[in-house]
Amino acid sequence: MIQIQRFTFNPFQENTYILFDETKECIIIDPGCYDSKEERILNEFILFNNLKPVKLLNTHCHIDHIFGNDFVSKTYNLGLEMHKDDLLILQNAGFAARSYGLNLIPSPEPEKLLEEGDFIEFGNSKLAILHCPGHSPGSIVFYSSDEKLAIGGDVLFQGSIGRTDLPMGNHKDLINAIQQKLFLLADDVVVYSGHGEATTIGEEKMYNPFVAIK
Repeated sequence: MIQIQRFTFNPFQENTYILFDETKECIIIDPGCYDSKEERILNEFILFNNLKPVKLLNTHCHIDHIFGNDFVSKTYNLGLEMHKDDLLILQNAGFAARSYGLNLIPSPEPEKLLEEGDFIEFGNSKLAILHCPGHSPGSIVFYSSDEKLAIGGDVLFQGSIGRTDLPMGNHKDLINAIQQKLFLLADDVVVYSGHGEATTIGEEKMYNPFVAIK
């Protein structure tokens, strides 16, 4: 059974996730740790729980989701895995950080490019990949039908959706991805978003003012 630990990091209040199961293998999704204190919080959780990190994953590559990529990659000797359509965003992350007056240690280039139809495997667990562009062109969601969970990045929020006014965003693509992919999942699937609290597919189908299906 997959367990999920959420950390809220950096000035953007981004949600970083560690997923692990009974084998103690874990994956780290969107490490947003911005400073040494936040890096220590992440590492101490891993050490205290005797976890073995096996994958570094990005749902997308906006700066708040990659601040900790370099730290995680070097600390646990992990290559980055992400979707190819966010490569340009990753490569321009330093400029984006400077525009906010923030520091960014450059992320490593990806070791593996993920596509819809691929699976992420760790321990006894498996996550499917759904490509959900719009917030960024390479936004992906990690989904488990057995566990009824989705790590959604900034695609869908409780009562909201990801912003599309950033470079390479596309509002129409985002709405289509949510309605044609996420809203086909079971109503009781829990969505763990990149900011804020978790929600469910059923709640957002019913009440989300941007994409609700009445």
